[in-house]
Amino acid sequence: MYKVGFIGTGVMGGAIARAVRKSVDENELLLANIPHKQAQELAEELECSWGENKDVARQCRYIYLAVKPQVMPEVLKEIAPVLKERTDRYTVISIAAGLSIDTVRKLAGIDFPLIRVMPNTAALVGEAVLLCSFSGVTDDEKEDFFELTAHAGLCDEVPEKLIDSAGSLTGCGPAFAFLIMQALADGAVACGVDRARARKYAARTLFGSAKLALESGRHFEQLKDDVCSPAGSTIEGVSVLEEAGVRAALINAVRASFERNRELGKQ
Repeated sequence: MYKVGFIGTGVMGGAIARAVRKSVDENELLLANIPHKQAQELAEELECSWGENKDVARQCRYIYLAVKPQVMPEVLKEIAPVLKERTDRYTVISIAAGLSIDTVRKLAGIDFPLIRVMPNTAALVGEAVLLCSFSGVTDDEKEDFFELTAHAGLCDEVPEKLIDSAGSLTGCGPAFAFLIMQALADGAVACGVDRARARKYAARTLFGSAKLALESGRHFEQLKDDVCSPAGSTIEGVSVLEEAGVRAALINAVRASFERNRELGKQ
């Protein structure tokens, strides 16, 4: 038996598996993926085992379903018979966007203990935000889960109704942040800065700003005002952003992602 298994080792599944590997021994982790090569390569990197989806369903105490929502029905159809045969206790952890706890259980036809998680790709560097909701899970299993994800980043328990809404910020937000970084770097390049420096400066500027916001606990508006000197260069740039509707565009981006999450759940 293995402590943890992953069905799905793509970008997100692979990122979380790498974090989990820091909390478990090599003989406690089992990976599966279609195509198999992806699981095999990650298993070699993490020095752990790999196998079939059914192997994970049969042999693991904690089963991560790290697949896209469109693929979840097919995966659950494959492993449900194996899960139904088990007489020992196991816990399923789903990271499929838009799929509620009830939906996953209905697709499987089994009322198993379930943890629903909305992670983001910053798990690759241990700085993710993972939103999680629990159903039928014991306190000991909760503690195990938090220990398993400790190296992925901040894991925050929320009511399930907030998974799709808050997850539209935390799950999709990295893409928005990278878009902003790219645009800032492009602006610096347009002003004569070489591309390598522009990329580094854009990323470090957002990183430092985020750290300042978190550690100071001050409101974003106050922090922004601190940078804007009277008749200075920063307020001129802020004025351009406001005229272009950047603030409204970002608000609408989160709202559009939320609506898409709800559509994925219905599909």
